[in-house]
Amino acid sequence: MGSLPMTLPELNFPDSSSKQSSINETTLLNLFKSQQNHLNFFFNNLNISQTLAFTKTLLDSTGTVFFSGVGKSGFVAKKISQTLVSLGVPSGFLSPVDALHGDIGIVSKRDVLVLFSKSGNTDELLRLVPCAKAKGAFLISVTSVEGNALAGVCNMNVHLPLERELCPFDLAPVTSTAIQMIFGDTVAIALMGARNLTREEYACNHPAGRIGKSLIFKVTDVMKKQDELPVCKETDLIMDQLVELTSKGCGCLLVIDQDYHLMGTFTDGDLRRTLKASGEAIFKLTVGEMCNRNPRTISPDAMAVEAMKKMEAPPSPVQFLPVVDHENRVMGIVTLHGLVSAGL
Repeated sequence: MGSLPMTLPELNFPDSSSKQSSINETTLLNLFKSQQNHLNFFFNNLNISQTLAFTKTLLDSTGTVFFSGVGKSGFVAKKISQTLVSLGVPSGFLSPVDALHGDIGIVSKRDVLVLFSKSGNTDELLRLVPCAKAKGAFLISVTSVEGNALAGVCNMNVHLPLERELCPFDLAPVTSTAIQMIFGDTVAIALMGARNLTREEYACNHPAGRIGKSLIFKVTDVMKKQDELPVCKETDLIMDQLVELTSKGCGCLLVIDQDYHLMGTFTDGDLRRTLKASGEAIFKLTVGEMCNRNPRTISPDAMAVEAMKKMEAPPSPVQFLPVVDHENRVMGIVTLHGLVSAGL
């Protein structure tokens, strides 16, 4: 590949005696445009047949897909491996140096080893090749320089077209690593589709993330139970239940009968409205007289994200939902604060 004309804006680098440097919006914008042009060169010249063969090899692997690289390419290789793991693909990063000191023992003939290197002449990777071949692994090099040594000794090579580095000296690996990352992550998503990974399966691999929680957590996982419930009877006086109303942190009372069936709810908002309308008469009013007889409820087996949607539904949002079974018996209560605290 012949050298191409420099397309970068001219930068004024300080000499060794100067501590001053400057940059402006035009210079920065031109750098981004230049990087965009270099990436477009990659997109326009990538060999899709090579990429398809690479993707199918990873898809058909019955073992682990290992990735390796040195320096910046090593960081990219590790990230792509982690992406595949998150998609349920058995994968791992193999340090070429550590591999030569025992870690190669994890590699078997069922595995694929992908070697990332811009030049394809990285000594550490070239020393790793015969050791990995002796273990029977299938070797794939992913490189950007034509006719490199690594491509010549691996079972398969994928060429990543590189116009030049964004670096004005064409040295710092910033464009080459960008196209490595784009290539690897795009292949990962292709594998995701080929393996028919569902949203639920993806969520199971990310249980601590918001997506995972929304698809895994049920109401029973986030609701208050047993002694945490602010319950009372219909015949209880409102003023006798103020402590119960305020101490459980739910902002409401769950009005139940002797068999724990839900009869209604009474909120702190109901308390204010009743006090305003009744004045001193509130001392004689029972909870049953003023409670909401038709509150929104939810099943303990419903998804927690469904509870969130139900709370926000028209005609007006609510801060809690009583949790009831199929016989309308109170099982718990889920609050908006509890859902937010759970990361939903």
